[in-house]
Amino acid sequence: MDLNNHREPEIDAEAGQHGGVQSVDRALEVLEILARDGHAGVSEIAEEMGVHKSTASRLLGSLVNREMVHQNSERGKYQLGFGILRLASSIPGRLSLVREARPVLESLAEEYKETVNLAVLRSNFAVNVDQAMGPSTLATYDWVGSLTPLHATSSGKVLLAALSADERARILKETGLPARTPRTITNRGELENQLLDVSREGYGVVREEFEIGLNSMSVPVYNHVGSVIGAVSISGPAFRFDPEKTPGLMETLKQAGLQISANMGYTRR
Repeated sequence: MDLNNHREPEIDAEAGQHGGVQSVDRALEVLEILARDGHAGVSEIAEEMGVHKSTASRLLGSLVNREMVHQNSERGKYQLGFGILRLASSIPGRLSLVREARPVLESLAEEYKETVNLAVLRSNFAVNVDQAMGPSTLATYDWVGSLTPLHATSSGKVLLAALSADERARILKETGLPARTPRTITNRGELENQLLDVSREGYGVVREEFEIGLNSMSVPVYNHVGSVIGAVSISGPAFRFDPEKTPGLMETLKQAGLQISANMGYTRR
């Protein structure tokens, strides 16, 4: 028996597998380039990937056949095709925001020893859909399921800031700006100016506007198309918790929001 004859197919198969994996990696890299840039030509793709133009052309040809990539007939540039949309359309409904956010909420609560909430916009209110409790004995209130006013909470302000001007105007007309505490902003112009700051800075803060003795900070959570679908907040007693003065909190909270967003399919551009 010639043992070499039995070993060679195994070696060839392994080489073929490695080549197949490399082709998959390269095809995914092409898709990532097109997702980032919107469109690109064969030469541009080949240069960025560091491969021969003929290799890039073969990869694009395979992706075109699968409708993952489409070639613009006028300019000859390539862009993502409808096949990607078909795949992507099945993702959002299968991803649970609460499930994807849970480990991040728990990590924040553990690190900062305060209460962390996840809120979404429902029926003109910020609705808390999940909560991670800090170890402090003071953090005992369960906010899950609570409807909180958009204009008086940090999560609400983040959600309001993400809306179109027309949608925001509709909601505020229906809800008004009732005072929850003496510190609640009840002037529409003042609120709009603050929402501009929220959009620019990427976070919202309230100091005893919803409840005397309670401060909070919130950041947005995005979905796969870059729309705000929720807000993550951290809150604590005013006597010990000043979010903007807590070292590292602002950046950590922003990164937490981006991590949950990435779990929901968001790609930062």
